[in-house]
Amino acid sequence: QVQLVESGGGLVQAGGSLTLSCAASGRTFSNYVMGWFRQAPGKEREFVAGISTGGATTRYADSVRGRFTISRDNFKNTAYLQMNSLKPEDTAVYYCAASGRREGVPLNGLEYLYWGQGTQVTVSS
Repeated sequence: QVQLVESGGGLVQAGGSLTLSCAASGRTFSNYVMGWFRQAPGKEREFVAGISTGGATTRYADSVRGRFTISRDNFKNTAYLQMNSLKPEDTAVYYCAASGRREGVPLNGLEYLYWGQGTQVTVSS
């Protein structure tokens, strides 16, 4: 079992920045691929970014590539999502998730076993 707790959400103006954190506890954090997903009102959950167990491989949704950066600190058992140049369409609840997959970074949320409770990000125009 892995427990995930997100923090760092809030209200920001368009063009601003936020950094989300995902603190993990329970099983060995470094064994899990970490992902960030988001869900806006009335929309399906979507993949935002993911990072491999050691941090060497990252994947991004086209909508955030070049603006968002995912990272992890396996000593601190924490994953991060740095979000720059935020747009109103980035408004959503953001979730971190952990996947037990051994290789690659899955895009499908069904491949992630553990989820945090989510943190709200609101970008005003």
